[in-house]
Amino acid sequence: MGILSGNPQEEPMHYGEVFSAWEYLMVANKAIADHQMLMNHVGDGDLKKLLKDAVEQAQQEAKQVSEVLTQNGVGLPPAAPEPPSVDLEDIPVGARFQDPDVAAAASAKVAAGLVACSQIMGTSIREDIVMMFGQFHMNKAALGGKFLKLTKEKGWLVPPPLHHASKSD
Repeated sequence: MGILSGNPQEEPMHYGEVFSAWEYLMVANKAIADHQMLMNHVGDGDLKKLLKDAVEQAQQEAKQVSEVLTQNGVGLPPAAPEPPSVDLEDIPVGARFQDPDVAAAASAKVAAGLVACSQIMGTSIREDIVMMFGQFHMNKAALGGKFLKLTKEKGWLVPPPLHHASKSD
């Protein structure tokens, strides 16, 4: 048997897996703080709940990736401190992010996370890492669908130019 056969958790991570997981954790930590800060700016209850879901999902992912890195003797990146909660009315109108902008920014982070998960899955050789990021990918796809539905329902979606097929008789 070779070094890469048997229990995946007992196999060493390759340098790409280490860096990708470490970088993913660093970005997840930043996303947690960013979403928590954006919740201060949100007036829409549905958007606030979806942001809370995004924070909880990112926290769970960060915990899982931290465990894998720690088990493999890799130091963890620093986590951003949790921002303080403030009342929406305490943020001056000119300094406040608007709900449609918050939804768009959160959706963009989800989309970037999908790409990152796909890249990590494609370059990993440990099955447990591929499966973990595959699960993250599915969770992000579901979350992205919720953001899309919300932005459509609220009238916040700014679509690209729409193509209408010409009808020829």
